[in-house]
Amino acid sequence: MLPETVAVKAAGTGTGRTAARARAARNRRMLVLGSRIAVLVAVVGLWEWLARTAVIDPFNFSMPSRIWDQIRIWVTDGTAQGSLWEQIWYTLYEALLGWVIGVIAGVLLGIALGRVRFAADVLGPYIKVLNALPRIVLAPIFLIWFGLGPASKVASAVVLVFFPVFFNAFQGAREVDRNLVANSRILGASNRQVTLQVVIPSATSWIFTSLHVSFGFALIGAIVGEYIGATKGLGLLVAASQGTFNSAGVYAAMVILAIVALLAEGLLTFLEKQLFRWKPAEADTTR
Repeated sequence: MLPETVAVKAAGTGTGRTAARARAARNRRMLVLGSRIAVLVAVVGLWEWLARTAVIDPFNFSMPSRIWDQIRIWVTDGTAQGSLWEQIWYTLYEALLGWVIGVIAGVLLGIALGRVRFAADVLGPYIKVLNALPRIVLAPIFLIWFGLGPASKVASAVVLVFFPVFFNAFQGAREVDRNLVANSRILGASNRQVTLQVVIPSATSWIFTSLHVSFGFALIGAIVGEYIGATKGLGLLVAASQGTFNSAGVYAAMVILAIVALLAEGLLTFLEKQLFRWKPAEADTTR
């Protein structure tokens, strides 16, 4: 057999295997998506049936149809506090601002303490003590300090976001390959150049891991702050619905919050994929 023929057959076999892998991955994604939808439909349908047959109390547990009606009313007629979109934006603004401040502070301090061991040894015990505090209970204190405006909610979001980002950035700075740092030193890099060109890029994956979790914490901080005291926001909708024993309103606000969180998570995942396009895709070990 001619070498050219062997090469053509090998190329054809490789192309066929690649196409088969892509087809299998596509089929698996469709299977996972279909299974997720099936689980959601099953849970919602069971909930509706249990409430309609009075197996569970529809006054306390509500039902999906009433929750949908509540969302529709809020979308078309607005809420007692104003437009639904205004409430969503108010909460999202507080969460985003708190998230950005918490991320910046966590990254800067985490990288700094990861690079300067003496500072880490001095400040480490204080940071651990602050991290051990139940930070949600600070929301009433922030309300007293900053009032009913967005500042108290932003502060609640910041303290929830800061610590997971800080510890990931700190660990990422500590886990940098020492050979890379040593080689940079040999080539004449300064401390600033090593930090900017070696440490921070190496810690980026650690930092992005914390961003997914921390944005959910930012939403929690904003919602808790609004629930305690606010003039607008989804947390205020929850509090108002609870005050009028409107369980459908409580669940409706939670559904809206979950949708916002999922959209934010999708955006973060997209940005992470764009930033780390150079990384090889992980092999699927599922059989």
